[in-house]
Amino acid sequence: MTCALPAFWAVIPAAGVGARMAADRPKQYLLLGGLTILEHSLNCFLDHPQLKGLVISLAVDDPYWPTLACAADPRIQRAAGGLERADSVLNALLHLHGHGAHDDDWVLVHDAARPNLSRGDLDKLLSELADDPVGGLLAVPARDTLKRADSNGRVAETVDRSFIWLAYTPQMFRLGALHRALADSLVSDVSITDEASAMEWSGQSPRLIEGRSDNIKVTRPEDLEWLRQRRTF
Repeated sequence: MTCALPAFWAVIPAAGVGARMAADRPKQYLLLGGLTILEHSLNCFLDHPQLKGLVISLAVDDPYWPTLACAADPRIQRAAGGLERADSVLNALLHLHGHGAHDDDWVLVHDAARPNLSRGDLDKLLSELADDPVGGLLAVPARDTLKRADSNGRVAETVDRSFIWLAYTPQMFRLGALHRALADSLVSDVSITDEASAMEWSGQSPRLIEGRSDNIKVTRPEDLEWLRQRRTF
């Protein structure tokens, strides 16, 4: 029996500058098929009937966001971006707490520069984790041979890839649990690279939900070119 899809909040940390793209603006505002990368990243959530609302964390002096049509969408609320991703996400969670969200509400955190999330993957994540006690994330099993390098840039060993997964987004956790995990890890000066790593640090074991490998994060110019060649947006 298929589990009913739960209602959820979405959080998009979008305060980064994307230096590796070497562009004239933050990478989330680069165009992809007539819309910005950020608009594509938002649309999969805005089109979903179970969305309760969305919070986007932006740099205080962001001049690009107000020019987008979606900036006027009443379902989207704005929070202050932070120095690091974890700071931006925590600010968004604090915003949700101050605007009627509850500790046991589901929150999905998604990269601003991951514009190719499919509705099928989003629904799969929601369905698989609807009753999970911890939550989890979309991920892809490693397919290439993995090498661990030494300090001289030489191969130290070949790593067993059968247990290695690539972490993608969205990552889906309860608002209260994620808030506590992020706040505690930041106070403890722990390096947090994604929401799952904060939950892991707090002693939880997020579940891995296999998603599509084309749900890529735009990091370098070749990533954007790959999407332009293979997708019709």
